[in-house]
Amino acid sequence: MFSLIGKKESAHEDAIWSCAWGSQSDSNEETGEEVFVTGGVDDTVKIWDIGGSGGPELKHRLGDHSLGVVSVALNKTSSLLASSSLDSCVHIWDVEKATKLRSIESSPLDAWTVAFSPDSETLISGANAGKVNIYCVETGQNKQQLLDTRGKFILSIAYSPDGKYIASGATDGIINIFSMPTGKQIHALEGHALPIRSLAFSKDSKRLLTGSDDGHMKLYEVSHGSLIGTLSGHTSWVLSVQFSPDNEHFVSGSSDRSVKVWESTTKQCVHTFTDHSDQVWAASYSPNGRKIATVSEDASILMYSVPA
Repeated sequence: MFSLIGKKESAHEDAIWSCAWGSQSDSNEETGEEVFVTGGVDDTVKIWDIGGSGGPELKHRLGDHSLGVVSVALNKTSSLLASSSLDSCVHIWDVEKATKLRSIESSPLDAWTVAFSPDSETLISGANAGKVNIYCVETGQNKQQLLDTRGKFILSIAYSPDGKYIASGATDGIINIFSMPTGKQIHALEGHALPIRSLAFSKDSKRLLTGSDDGHMKLYEVSHGSLIGTLSGHTSWVLSVQFSPDNEHFVSGSSDRSVKVWESTTKQCVHTFTDHSDQVWAASYSPNGRKIATVSEDASILMYSVPA
């Protein structure tokens, strides 16, 4: 059954805007050591030990940003961590050593949500004026390729697990899907009227889930850009969406302070958590899909068990 199994209050000194959960294993996410990271308005990135029976315990505090941390992302093996901030810098960190490897400086508002490519060679970030920046992880240099939607500010971004697609969501509610590595824009989806806060590909890269300020989520078939369905249930902005590792469910977090778990096939909500006292900025499945972690404006981290 669904149940609250861990809680860390005052995990940051201010709101927690982002989280990521990964496993330090190439082949077996069941046995690899788990890595859980958060980014907060207090300018810090934190790496947590979640192996105990209680709530998360702080392992490392990374404090090189000068303004709030907007986004954190782990690469496939959770050996690298990327963080982006309101200070217009992207930092790439060695997770094991908790040291900064390199920094990428950009123009104001040119480093928002970040994501690694599946091969860990590329880092992408959504930017101002509808652009997607593509960086080389090894050097931190901006690659010559630039994806331009010719649209509004990009709030959300995702790289498909098979490496074939990049999706971006903007403040005008437009979702763009690019074919990689050519960078050709193949779809411009206009299903939402308000900003797209979050995007997530299914683990088989066949579906794209979107969450918007209009309070709805939409599920798309990626190759043709066709709408599979619209999901309603939140009463305010949908700030975070993510598929479970087995693609059977997905989780959403909202400014209505709730977290909802949905069944992929029926598109029905199967459970709602209401333990946060403020808006839920991010929700993430554990690598094995047996837990969900959520972070909030209330500065807490909550962890839940998920039924098999």
